[in-house]
Amino acid sequence: MIKDKPLILSIETATNICSVALSYGENILAYEECREQNSHSKMLSVLIEKLFKYTYYSLQEIDCVAVSKGPGSYTGLRIGVSTAKGIAYGLSVPLISVETLQILAYSSMQKYPDCCYMPMIDARRMEVYTAMYDKDFNVLKPISADIIDKDLYTSLHKDRKIVLCGDGAEKCKDILNNEIYIYDLATELSAKDMIHIATKKFEAKDFEDTAYFEPYYLKEFVAQKSHVKGLYD
Repeated sequence: MIKDKPLILSIETATNICSVALSYGENILAYEECREQNSHSKMLSVLIEKLFKYTYYSLQEIDCVAVSKGPGSYTGLRIGVSTAKGIAYGLSVPLISVETLQILAYSSMQKYPDCCYMPMIDARRMEVYTAMYDKDFNVLKPISADIIDKDLYTSLHKDRKIVLCGDGAEKCKDILNNEIYIYDLATELSAKDMIHIATKKFEAKDFEDTAYFEPYYLKEFVAQKSHVKGLYD
């Protein structure tokens, strides 16, 4: 089959939702997700296999792999990126990375145009991974791990509506309650929302070095003490 647009496999594993999408240009052909907690390692390859079951294409025909690069869950990102790198290397196709927070922002842009966007990923307790973008993805606030405080973002207000979205936004509602904020709590991370950005990067040949690419963890991984009896006694 002759293709005049890129066939892209997109992988998103930065939170508890594990999702994959197959797209032809900016048209989605198939989508699969799993919401079972701590299942990324066993389900990701299963979801990818399902993508091709009811399409005209096979995995061997993809033109590139796009992966959510972080920040987010250390384990989830590691699984997603290692899988994406393995496929890209094995098929000799390019690897594209998409900032995880931009995926959330793009989703909110479709519902709330002409605003500013502050996607938030839950980083436990009252901390979130966040950044701020305008409608053209210009960075108004760089990515950081923030402990939420009622005056934290006052300097960013400037009489503009700011959309807060993602799984970290809900815990901010009682603290960041200024009328300038719009809460988009329905937006979740999805490989479907990577397609637009990934396609633009493919057209620009904005590829990663597959051998050396690593996820953007933002913070160092801290292992939690095991609660299994007999360990660390």
